[in-house]
Amino acid sequence: MYFVYMVKCNDGSYYTGVTTHLMQRVKAHNSSAKGAKYTRSRRPVHLVYSEPILHKSAALSREYALKRLSHAEKAAMAEAWLQYHKSLGEKAEDS
Repeated sequence: MYFVYMVKCNDGSYYTGVTTHLMQRVKAHNSSAKGAKYTRSRRPVHLVYSEPILHKSAALSREYALKRLSHAEKAAMAEAWLQYHKSLGEKAEDS
């Protein structure tokens, strides 16, 4: 299982990636040199979207599509995702 995810950086920008271990990857973005170079100077980051995808090729295609979205489109996706999880009584970190 792969996860396509977006984190919101401290400067308001979004970073999109693919991983097989979602929460470990978010923690790495916040705490180690293994986080993406882009996010290292923009910490802390917060998970604002994730989507499970079965096949790597499909996950990479979805990542590419998300990276092509405008900032406003990413913000709308993130808000909808967060509201959905809030309505379920979850924290984003639990998803």
